[in-house]
Amino acid sequence: AGNNRCIVMVCEHSDVFASACAIARAFPLFTRRSASSRRTEKKHVTVEFVTVGQDSGPLEVSTLKCLASAADGVRLAARIVDAPCSEMNTDDFLKEIKAVGNELGITPTIIRGEELIQKGFGGIYGVGKAAPHPPALAVLSHTPSGATQTIAWVGKGIVYDTGGLSIKGKTTMPGMKRDCGGAAAILGAFKATVKQGFKDNLHAVFCLAENSVGPTATRPDDIHTLYSGKTVEINNTDAEGRLVLSDGVVYASKDLSADIILDMATLTGAQGISTGKYHAAVMTNNEQWEAACVRAGRSSGDLAHPLVYCPELHFSEFTSAVADMKNSVADRENAQSSCAGLFIGSHLGFDWPGIWVHVDIASPVHAGERATGFGVAMLLALFGQASEDPLLNSVSPLGATTAKTASEDQMERDCKRRRLV
Repeated sequence: AGNNRCIVMVCEHSDVFASACAIARAFPLFTRRSASSRRTEKKHVTVEFVTVGQDSGPLEVSTLKCLASAADGVRLAARIVDAPCSEMNTDDFLKEIKAVGNELGITPTIIRGEELIQKGFGGIYGVGKAAPHPPALAVLSHTPSGATQTIAWVGKGIVYDTGGLSIKGKTTMPGMKRDCGGAAAILGAFKATVKQGFKDNLHAVFCLAENSVGPTATRPDDIHTLYSGKTVEINNTDAEGRLVLSDGVVYASKDLSADIILDMATLTGAQGISTGKYHAAVMTNNEQWEAACVRAGRSSGDLAHPLVYCPELHFSEFTSAVADMKNSVADRENAQSSCAGLFIGSHLGFDWPGIWVHVDIASPVHAGERATGFGVAMLLALFGQASEDPLLNSVSPLGATTAKTASEDQMERDCKRRRLV
């Protein structure tokens, strides 16, 4: 009772990272309950780890610092997603980005309002132009000396999605404050990653807009020219996330010269049908990275499962008679989540030589009415090989050899059986 809580986590050393992130999700920061505002003393939660099995010694101080950074990142992302648009519009999201930049000693690059259309960002501008708070593209860049490659994380930051003129109904619109879950996860992960030390160039690209209704809102039949130079006929203003992300990934390729681009988004309601409430849907142009995402999901607790990647069969869904493509599929029963990802990839080009990963987190971004901070732990694990932190190195699927030994495979199967029992 009272304001102090103590949690004792008993687990194997390999599960410490995922367990810490899971505990962090259970203590959300955002609340507007009146009793909470009257409370004078803050609640204090102490988490103790008892490790068993192999490597069961006490945790290093550096490990505890990494767990604290990861937990802070998860809770930051969840707080942003839980906040309503009245408190988390594009202005407020930019303040969050600047606050993280100040803490890390990084000044963000921001392109906003009319400057977006002047520079060719027709996707972001077209989605957000009807809202009272203008849309923006914001970038946080970590560029250490000695970096050997450039990585860009691109987040969908739709602070509220009414659906635009293709407006959502009264049952599907509540909860659309969560449509910035991808950008929130990338902000939380960027903060934790850079705090722990990162050897390569890392750019966090935030595509921020409110998909609103108004006299200047995009209409179905309008044609936008995106940053790729390709034209898009709008046949559904509620398929807006792919428009802002397409501008973001092309900016990462053209302007930031990224070798690896990962976009993360609450992109499609169909994701929950494709891979369910607990697994993000992953699509990529590289089979090794597809496997790595699945393994990073297991080691981090942010589970993932692949989508079909078959542009030669699916991209024809976007055929337009008057533009390079439409923004929504002709047949909604034909791999919707895959097609939405392919739309983004088409602006990079299906022959783009770099690594492109698309992560759809529409369902796992929340559990019931609370945000989960989903995506932060996955990004920390997936790119842990480039971290200076030993714990993140150990959970990274790319640092270890890709082929498992027979004993490791057997151990994983046994572990899964235990969980099922």
